[in-house]
Amino acid sequence: MPNPHVPGTLLARHGEALDLFGARVHAVRPDQWDAPTPCTDWTVRDLVNHLTAEQLWVVPLVRERRAVAELGDAFEGDVLGDDPVAAWDRAAAESREAFLEPGALERTVQLSSGPTPATAYCSQMTSDLVIHAWDLSRGIGADERLPGDLVGFTVDAVSPYADSLAGSGLFAPRLEPPPDADEQTRLLAMVGRAV
Repeated sequence: MPNPHVPGTLLARHGEALDLFGARVHAVRPDQWDAPTPCTDWTVRDLVNHLTAEQLWVVPLVRERRAVAELGDAFEGDVLGDDPVAAWDRAAAESREAFLEPGALERTVQLSSGPTPATAYCSQMTSDLVIHAWDLSRGIGADERLPGDLVGFTVDAVSPYADSLAGSGLFAPRLEPPPDADEQTRLLAMVGRAV
């Protein structure tokens, strides 16, 4: 299996994860935006808003080399407006273009947690898209199967810090998967999702 940390592989997984989440955004019916998701405090709209805001950070952090501290609360609140799907599409395209620029993955980005290699940032963004694609799928009743390459990538990316995720307040405590669990079920348990 290709090394997920090699830039070409990382960029491929990032594009696939954006497409996966984007396909789910496009599948949301008008009556589903207020539906609950496995993220207990978030509706479908809240979840899409969160991921859209995450994509909006990429251009200033990666392309413009600005710092989170400098931008403050620029992407707080509602970033979806009257057309959530179009807002997602624009943000996803801009995020993708910024990461694809020559040399982008060789940079250091200034996150709230401190200076971070752009490869690590892209990996975190990819993993978040994969996990939340499952959340969104469950929220709208779509197919919950995740592509195997993205599941394997996310397991590799999240495993080193899985035990500290619940302490961040953004994830439920890690669960114990069944002994015969497949890789997707193990991933979901790692991030506190009950299947």
